[in-house]
Amino acid sequence: MLDAPSYHAIGAMVVTIAMFVAFARGRMSTEIVSLLTIAVIAVGLYFFPLPHTQPTDGLALAFSGFGHYALITICALMIMGRGLVVTGALEPFARVLERVFKFNQTIGLLVSLAMAFVLSMAVNDTPVLVLLIPIFVSLSARGGMAASKTLIPLNAAVLIGGMATTIGTSTNVLVVSIARDLGMPHMSVFHFTPIVLTAALVALPYLWLVMPRLLRDNRGEEVHAERRFVARLRLGEDSALTGQELGTVLPRLPSDIEFHDNPAGPLQVQQRLTISGTHSALEDAMRTLKGEVAPSWVIDRIRRKSSETGEDIAVVEMTVTADSRLIERTLPSSGIADLFGVAVLGIHRPKTLLGERDHYSEGGDLRIAEGDVLLVMGLSENLESFARGDSLLVLEGKRELPRRSKAVLAAAIMVGSVGLASVGLLPIAISALAGAIMMFVTGCVKFDRVGRALSAKVIVLVAASIAIGRLIGDTGAALWLGQALALGLQFLSPAAVLAAIMLFVTLLTNFASNATAATVGTPIAFNIAQQLGLPAEPLILAVLFGCNLCYATPIAYQTNMLIMGEGSYEFKDYIRTGVPLVLLMTATLSVLLVITYNM
Repeated sequence: MLDAPSYHAIGAMVVTIAMFVAFARGRMSTEIVSLLTIAVIAVGLYFFPLPHTQPTDGLALAFSGFGHYALITICALMIMGRGLVVTGALEPFARVLERVFKFNQTIGLLVSLAMAFVLSMAVNDTPVLVLLIPIFVSLSARGGMAASKTLIPLNAAVLIGGMATTIGTSTNVLVVSIARDLGMPHMSVFHFTPIVLTAALVALPYLWLVMPRLLRDNRGEEVHAERRFVARLRLGEDSALTGQELGTVLPRLPSDIEFHDNPAGPLQVQQRLTISGTHSALEDAMRTLKGEVAPSWVIDRIRRKSSETGEDIAVVEMTVTADSRLIERTLPSSGIADLFGVAVLGIHRPKTLLGERDHYSEGGDLRIAEGDVLLVMGLSENLESFARGDSLLVLEGKRELPRRSKAVLAAAIMVGSVGLASVGLLPIAISALAGAIMMFVTGCVKFDRVGRALSAKVIVLVAASIAIGRLIGDTGAALWLGQALALGLQFLSPAAVLAAIMLFVTLLTNFASNATAATVGTPIAFNIAQQLGLPAEPLILAVLFGCNLCYATPIAYQTNMLIMGEGSYEFKDYIRTGVPLVLLMTATLSVLLVITYNM
């Protein structure tokens, strides 16, 4: 016979359900709901303390999440992931991916899914997806597979990959840390990787061949394409074009690079060619042809000053207003580099007007007109001075150039930190903290940019989730729920028990928060194992896997929200593609856990 729960246990369950409902309704931000939850726990336990405790003990419980080593580890991993992004360490993978897509779209999608899966095993899901989204949007704009057909499968591959290691997602770190608090043995980085790899092989055909067919081509609803900029490319001394015909190197360039002149004969050193393309395409062209689209002396000066001051180089778009002195001037005659120390990389103008000869000087340079958009590179102070001095309107979309000189270093720090944890030489908390410190010391991540690496939403959500987890444990709510669930699960097979736990946690994670579902589900699964006499580890892993099966709603995980706008998705798109994947993964993982643990 199941006894009634204590008043404290009832209160803990009410607070937990209220938090779930608040997250699901979405009327308040995640940060507000998390902070309110912490406040309710602190105030409630102060006036109604737990038996044999002092009122101040409730305050310690409510705010314990902010000092928990799981949160510290998550923050350190975010910092290291930021280091990979700002140094461009992942860009070589992006360029390889684009070449494969040009060869064959179907094979390109398969390679993309595999690459996303592998990367997210070591790097937090969000930076991996942030890097890959622009590639797929760009491929769609160039006539490739629609972004709306690729982004949801790609997101699913990233989430499955993140499930494969204890550091793949912040949720995994949270579940493992709570399990250790409950007395479970330590789990290494790759402790359950074989199980997830096997399940991924089952899920991959669905992601690759079925999911894209369930999604519409939303290209007609997507936002306008990136701006294209006209630039004069000057060939350098070691340019691959020198001594060759233009046609021989065209296959090596981005497909959206267009040449506006057709020089006769082999190309010469310092020869200037008029080209146009997106900012990323211009960067690829400069890298491939070893040329510059702005005077090399000003670019060298910008880089040298950036190195001396430690300030990042930024690229911004500026619109020429009617009051600007630049109107009717060309870039060589404008004196921009001398006056302001910035480099104009290109000029955006409607393509229909680019061919008109009266818009060009005798030297072939485009004359600046009102409404043109300039792509300008420089340091922040110089960019602001240029905008004020020449009556330019700075547009949104400023981005900092990757510090590529530190890309190898950032990658080495990440590999070293993961390697030390994976072989058991250091706990993941220590290796992640050491890696984050190294990112700071070496300049891969700067102290004044930590705010961009850390997510306030994640921090307060994890802190609130840890507090909720402790609350339901200390009040006896987890024990009571475990007893209640055990009564219903005692007649089921071990595989059915695992599937039921996994589906229960999956339901929570898709309508609330995976971090919260983890902190609620982990102690419940531990108590169910004790009640049914089953090994605790597979039930804990069922919770961990269930928390990562967040494919069925856009609110289930932050990467789901990242792709929603880019793919013009609706809520039903996630349900249509995500529910079958949840069922497939639940059945596969449950069977694999039974086989692995001889249940």
